[in-house]
Amino acid sequence: MSHLSLKSNLKRCLDISISGAGLVFSAPIIFLVALIIRVNMGSPIFFRQTRPGLYGEPFTFYKFRTMTCDCDENGCMLEDGCRLTPLGKFLRATSLDELPQLWNVLKGDMSLVGPRPLLMEYLPLYTPEQARRHDVKPGMVGWAGVNGRNCNSWATKFEMDVWYVDNWSIWLDLKILARTVLVVLGAKDVNEEGCATASRFTGK
Repeated sequence: MSHLSLKSNLKRCLDISISGAGLVFSAPIIFLVALIIRVNMGSPIFFRQTRPGLYGEPFTFYKFRTMTCDCDENGCMLEDGCRLTPLGKFLRATSLDELPQLWNVLKGDMSLVGPRPLLMEYLPLYTPEQARRHDVKPGMVGWAGVNGRNCNSWATKFEMDVWYVDNWSIWLDLKILARTVLVVLGAKDVNEEGCATASRFTGK
């Protein structure tokens, strides 16, 4: 077995063990959050979207819903800032909205650590260098997430994603997981300045 294959197998074992345990121990929290969303915002409880995974292959991505489905008089969805609820802001600040992604990790669509899965529509906008972020599975948390989160520019985020692809190791993953706990507890850099979440990527 090659060194890379051994690292990949160890990473997958880490993903399965932590995501499986995480789903078991967080089950009461997941149930409670789901109930609160149902009471406050109605259905659906989960946000589902097709996102690009390893090598850009699509998969169904799960989060707790944090926004309403409100539309304007023309039937067009309102901007994120108008649809993001106080409950949604709390879920995002505490990263509780991300808990359903433990299922994505257990299934193998995602890893615990890796570049965040973005939108399918961004795929043709990447430069060849930026597209290398898809050479590993997307993650619940990533190098960019513990180094500025949504306050970084898109260019900086992608540079960090590619750096992770070139330098990932089990020890680096453990370091990122540990730093993620501190970032989440501090509720820092959740939103880009002036945006409800983050601005859209338009290329370059």
